[in-house]
Amino acid sequence: MTGKCTTADMMHDVPYKKDDFMTEDYKGLSGSEVSQRVEAGKVNTTTNSISRTKKEIFRAHLCTFFNFLNVFLGALVLMTGQIKNLTFMFTIIANSVIGIIQELKVKSLVDKLSVITASKATVIRDGTKKQIPLDEIVVDDVMVLESGDQIGADCVVLEAQGIEVNESMITGESVAVKKHEGDEMLSGSFLVAGSGVARVIHVGSENYATILAAKAKDKKRATSEMQDSIGRIIKIVGFLIVPVGILLFLSQRAIEGTTTSDAIVNTVAGVIGMIPEGLVLLTSVSFILGVGRLARKQALVQEMEAIEALARVNVLCLDKTGTITTGDLEVVEVVPCGTMSDEKIREVMNEITFAFNDVNPTQQALMNYFEKTQKWQTTDLIPFSSARKYRAIAFGEHGAYVLGAPEFIMKNDEELLKKSETYALQGYRVLLLAETNQISSADGTVGTPKPAALIVISDCVREEAPSTFAYFEAQHVAIKVISGDNPATVSQIAQKAGLKDGDKYIDASTLPESFDELKNVVKNYTVFGRVTPEQKQRLIKAYQANKSVVGMVGDGVNDVLALKDADCGIAMAAGSDAAKQVAHIVLLDSDFVHLKEIVSEGRMIISNIERVSSLYLTKTIYSLLLNVIFILLGRSYPFVPIHLTLISTVAIGIPSFILALEQTETVTQSGFLKHVLRVALPGALTMVLNMLLIQGISIVLGFDSGMTATYNLIVAGMVSLMVLMRVCNPMNKIRSILCNTMIVIFVACVILFPELFSINSVFSWRMIFIAPLVIFTYYSMKYLSAIVHFLLRKHI
Repeated sequence: MTGKCTTADMMHDVPYKKDDFMTEDYKGLSGSEVSQRVEAGKVNTTTNSISRTKKEIFRAHLCTFFNFLNVFLGALVLMTGQIKNLTFMFTIIANSVIGIIQELKVKSLVDKLSVITASKATVIRDGTKKQIPLDEIVVDDVMVLESGDQIGADCVVLEAQGIEVNESMITGESVAVKKHEGDEMLSGSFLVAGSGVARVIHVGSENYATILAAKAKDKKRATSEMQDSIGRIIKIVGFLIVPVGILLFLSQRAIEGTTTSDAIVNTVAGVIGMIPEGLVLLTSVSFILGVGRLARKQALVQEMEAIEALARVNVLCLDKTGTITTGDLEVVEVVPCGTMSDEKIREVMNEITFAFNDVNPTQQALMNYFEKTQKWQTTDLIPFSSARKYRAIAFGEHGAYVLGAPEFIMKNDEELLKKSETYALQGYRVLLLAETNQISSADGTVGTPKPAALIVISDCVREEAPSTFAYFEAQHVAIKVISGDNPATVSQIAQKAGLKDGDKYIDASTLPESFDELKNVVKNYTVFGRVTPEQKQRLIKAYQANKSVVGMVGDGVNDVLALKDADCGIAMAAGSDAAKQVAHIVLLDSDFVHLKEIVSEGRMIISNIERVSSLYLTKTIYSLLLNVIFILLGRSYPFVPIHLTLISTVAIGIPSFILALEQTETVTQSGFLKHVLRVALPGALTMVLNMLLIQGISIVLGFDSGMTATYNLIVAGMVSLMVLMRVCNPMNKIRSILCNTMIVIFVACVILFPELFSINSVFSWRMIFIAPLVIFTYYSMKYLSAIVHFLLRKHI
């Protein structure tokens, strides 16, 4: 996307025709009236962007508990005069700067793309229909609403043509509510049927949805097991760090010959080792960069957690239209199935087709095939809804008619249904036109139907669909097609597209009512046909109850309930506003084929974070354990801050940012903490055993503090580098170069700068005990890993 997108770019003037609705021509507000209301603050300001303000970004990266703690610890070290032990502060500063720069870059990109997918409203101003952003709606604006539209502000219905509203995102009830002239409609709800005109009565903070913010958006947030686990770790560390720090200082100060300055420096080393500040930075920056990279792949992430949810998805539910098929429909045949003549059928269809204001792909196909005559006066009508699967209309003396799914209109006519099924088995969509003696818009019912004609519609399979399905199969993601169409039709198209087990289909009307039974049934099918919006939602929950991470792809108003309850909801930018509002990710090009690139990107991001998280948690775990142990032993803490700076730099900091950029898609479906602990826990326990062994060796051989510190640093570095090598397995060229380079840097620093790191020269006969410690480290980590793996598998 290039250039700056302005409000003017989003606004389209459409001449308003009087026959768009059944009553008077609406003029709406004038330009001056709109300006007056904007100046008075009566404008619909909204705050729906994922992006934080620049002020919020700076505050988020600078004003953190760990940053304040590090500044405090730095001040203590500064008071001791041991300036070289302040090097850890450079890492903290770098972390904050990197985070701020990266998020500002991504904010700029996302803000531009958000303009494309922002929900809009159609209003009448100066007698002309205009499309404007929701945050430009003012009080008394006249809005034109159609099926699928999200209601952006509280309003009162001025005129209704079969309006039915879903208020589930406000009330939690998914049953559509009919609205008539004078009824109030609330922001956050959306039209599932009909169309009409309404006047805005509340905007901004006065909207009902804003007042009840906690309940208004009943959208399930994308799941993030990783962030939840890291959050729990940080809470535990944050709770323990102060009391442990105080106890460690008291124990260090009580050691004979230890000055207050040395006690402070030792305590600071113990405390900063517990702080996983790099892990917090890594996850936040990785998510931020992930949002940016996905945006460049034409996917707008509306919740950062959605990246992880998308990466862990192992069941992906999608509709047929617009995903497997192109969505371009065409009427191929009109088949009489009653006493009505061909001429009469066409006359009726000419009238029905153009009598409704709401337009969808099926309606567009009918409009392309039939002619607009409008000779008959409409006396009553029932707009189409996904729950009913039909629409109906009465033309006074010319009769009443119903148009929709044959199996919903003529449930007991086996001969007709069999005939319809023959077309469905060839992959065609079939509509039934039937005469009826009456219809009732009050309760959405029709009288006894009499078949007149079957209207056969074709839909084309996307050329790229087979390769897309092959990718997901290779990634162990099960595709489930959930459609409102005939299950046999959907199954045929799914098989043509190369979907594995596409022949396993079921009519949703036969699904069990019991949720426990439903959980078992869904395991046996790949294609679900004639699914209502409420059933889509139940199917999502059934797969989740079976411990699956469920993604849902949709674009219509009938997908909203499922999108909002999925672990990761994905909407098309060309879809309804309601679908985009509840989705976690919006595909800007509305092309399902590109979803495999987006899933691949998400998996790379999460896989890399999982891998390097082990490096950070190893340090946090062994620092906590060493703090407790050395408090109880009453001995000097084995490290000073500059030791940890070197170890953290070569074995954690530099490697983590290089590994985080790798291109790999391997990701665990669940169990983030278990996966990380398999590496971190053996490494931390090996570190603790080595430090205790060195304490014993130093006592037996009479090492001075300098030699003990030398052993501590070398062995700690060695253990940390072994953990790095385990994280890099299986090795490739880049990982091998990385590990060898880090080893060289560490060895060079120890040999060339012993005074800087407060250690003795390594060229001493007393260093011969390093060799058996290396062997001990290798085998202890090997056997501890086996034990930890066993325990995690059995008990966690």
